[in-house]
Amino acid sequence: MNQAGVNEKYKVSPFYAFFLVHSMQTGVGVLSFQRVLAKTTGTDGWISILLAGLIVHIMIWVIYKIFSIVPGDIISANNQAFGKWMGNFFSLLFILYFFFLGMTVMISYINVIHVWMFEEVPSWAFSVVFLVLIYYIHTGGFRTITGIAFLSVLLTYWLLFVLFYAMKYSEFTNLLPVFHHTLLDILKGTRGTSLTLLGFEMIVMYYPFIKNAKTSQKYAHWGALTTTLITVFVYLVSLVFYSQKQLELTIWPTLSMTSVVELPFIQRFEYIDVSWWAIIIIPNMTIALWSASRGFKRLFNVQQKYPLWGMSIIILLTNIFIFDIDSLYILNKIIDPYGVLFIALYLPLLLAIIYIKKMRKRI
Repeated sequence: MNQAGVNEKYKVSPFYAFFLVHSMQTGVGVLSFQRVLAKTTGTDGWISILLAGLIVHIMIWVIYKIFSIVPGDIISANNQAFGKWMGNFFSLLFILYFFFLGMTVMISYINVIHVWMFEEVPSWAFSVVFLVLIYYIHTGGFRTITGIAFLSVLLTYWLLFVLFYAMKYSEFTNLLPVFHHTLLDILKGTRGTSLTLLGFEMIVMYYPFIKNAKTSQKYAHWGALTTTLITVFVYLVSLVFYSQKQLELTIWPTLSMTSVVELPFIQRFEYIDVSWWAIIIIPNMTIALWSASRGFKRLFNVQQKYPLWGMSIIILLTNIFIFDIDSLYILNKIIDPYGVLFIALYLPLLLAIIYIKKMRKRI
């Protein structure tokens, strides 16, 4: 076993880092990020996405650099850098972040289902279905979670045909003008894209579950690059399909495009799109809540199922008593920008402290 206490038989091959990163990044944010980006950077939004993607690659490099010095997970790294008590405090912040991210994804997707398909069905009914499914997946261990991530990537790429279908209704002059926004606008757009590209940071928890984890770095980078390129493609198609004013007013541009798909055997293709999107969303919720419950297990030495039960109850009660657009807005504000800044600032700081201690022969 390694420092995080993971037996070899529970580990997955390095290749699966691609699917773990890519499936976690591709989620509910892809449905709506164009609206925010169109307001800030317009036709130059693709530059913001590429810049955000570059930052993600830097953060992945930082994560792997941390674990090349301190083997284990983020709990081990925090304890080495700050000592037990302060290290546990920062680890608890990570756990809360993972939990809020998982809850945000679930509530956001349930909101999409309400608006597009089943307005009368209470949100708690959907949350019960998702929470039972997530718990069942968790009982299979991390290898099962990895398998779900793998399948979600394979089974959802056919939805890209919607984007190609929409292009026949496109006006390519909407891509002009180019490079007419300031650097400040581009940076604002980068922050607006951050929620779409989040998810890579789960590596800090499942790193010990990867065989020869150091060799998985290239696959993690490939996963992040794939997500970035798909996000750029989705945004460019959205630009040529909508006018910029339409894009600024459309809440879910990616889903709205599916309404133009006409097939002889399907009348409302968007119903299939919304339903099939659950396969994309499930790894988002599962990996995030697994990371949070794994953190609790490492921090408080309890069985992982107990914190998972506790988090499930909190999510269920949230859906029963306070589920509305305002609560979703608050959750999004917790994750973006505060969660984004926490990840972007804390990980380089952690690497610097660990590296300094290593140079002083303290690690």
